[in-house]
Amino acid sequence: MTAALIGFALVLVLVLLRLPIVFAMGLVGTLGFAYERGGSIFDERGLKAAMSMVGRQITDTAQDYGLSVVPLFILMGLFVNKGGMARELYAVSNAFLGHMRGGIAMATVAACGGFSAICGSSLATAATMSKVAMPQMRRYGYSDELSTASIAAGGTLGILIPPSVILVIYGLLTETSIGKLFMAGIVPGLLGILFYLFAVRWTVWRNPDAGPAGERADWRARFQALGSVWAVLLLFFLVIGGLYGVFDIEPLNLTFSPTEAAGMGAAGAFVIALMRGGLTLGSTFEVLKETCFTASALFAVLIGAQVFSNFINLAGLPEALISLVTAYDVSPFVVILMILGIYIILGCVFESLSMLLLTVPIFFPLVTSLGYDPIWFGIVVVVVTEISLITPPVGLNVFILKGVVGDVTTGTIFRGVTPFWIADIFRLALIVLVPIVVLYLPEKMGALGH
Repeated sequence: MTAALIGFALVLVLVLLRLPIVFAMGLVGTLGFAYERGGSIFDERGLKAAMSMVGRQITDTAQDYGLSVVPLFILMGLFVNKGGMARELYAVSNAFLGHMRGGIAMATVAACGGFSAICGSSLATAATMSKVAMPQMRRYGYSDELSTASIAAGGTLGILIPPSVILVIYGLLTETSIGKLFMAGIVPGLLGILFYLFAVRWTVWRNPDAGPAGERADWRARFQALGSVWAVLLLFFLVIGGLYGVFDIEPLNLTFSPTEAAGMGAAGAFVIALMRGGLTLGSTFEVLKETCFTASALFAVLIGAQVFSNFINLAGLPEALISLVTAYDVSPFVVILMILGIYIILGCVFESLSMLLLTVPIFFPLVTSLGYDPIWFGIVVVVVTEISLITPPVGLNVFILKGVVGDVTTGTIFRGVTPFWIADIFRLALIVLVPIVVLYLPEKMGALGH
């Protein structure tokens, strides 16, 4: 256990020294594995065992069919972006909400939630919606704090509302049903939208000038806007419906696996983007290239995390934590609170995926040994990860937004998101205290035999 704790501390130090997380986890994991096998990091037998483990891990990851879902969902999100669906979602949200005080910011949050349902990436959601919503909010005199905060916070929904790449990776890491994880993310995702709307209302209640009311759309305009989002609804129905057996009827008899659902989603998004003139030969090549770069980076981090995970498992850290909790008879709820505290602290330093890959192999065996549901824990981890996307000093969504908008300081954005991450804390508390919020739909799914 001591070696594992030292290794964990070394990873933190190396990351703070700005060594990329993939190299930090890979290096410490390899040397730690050699130490555990040979009694010294310079022992020849230990080093050979470590090199063999690393090679096997790279090969296994490259050949893992389940991981093909990751680049397919990334590809789907990029095609969705080219298809211009974000503007349609924003238009319909604005038609129904924009006339209220703070309504354009509320419409931005709602549009982010809708875009998340066909994208699966928080960073892509924040970057796309900033281009769509920011000019409109500035036209109506919204404060930069509220404008940028609603986009940054709304963008975090991309990793929770299905389809979600990070839920896929959690499912593969823990051998948990990806379909049930997707189903479990729906209600917390909707709660996230609702709580963020409350955060906007709170902001404009405290400062009415931060979010003036926009123009009121008549019902004809609202229904016209609704009619324009057919592509979004069709794509969501294709992916999620196929995953949950909606097409499992005569004569189709089709139920998609997660990989098949991602493939159908990518193909559908490609067709829609092509029909709308959003794709040329050059832009298609750029989409494919960006998919390769993004997927390669994710796989590299995943391999580094698995190498580190092999080391901490060999060093006996998960078993030692379980023994420690058992010996001191610590309440399971107290253990969960401690884990959440660790996540919130790490979220101030690590980006979301790295934090998940680094910690889940340590905490998952402990949490399941205490009797908690792995699906519930997955959603809890993702919600905490969402919080990390908008908290200083890392807050990746904040920096993505800063890069897109340019003329707003990160300090302004961080001040603006404060009510939003407070809303996230309330949502997290609800999920922890009332697990049925997460588990109701997966249990219904199980009862229906899916």
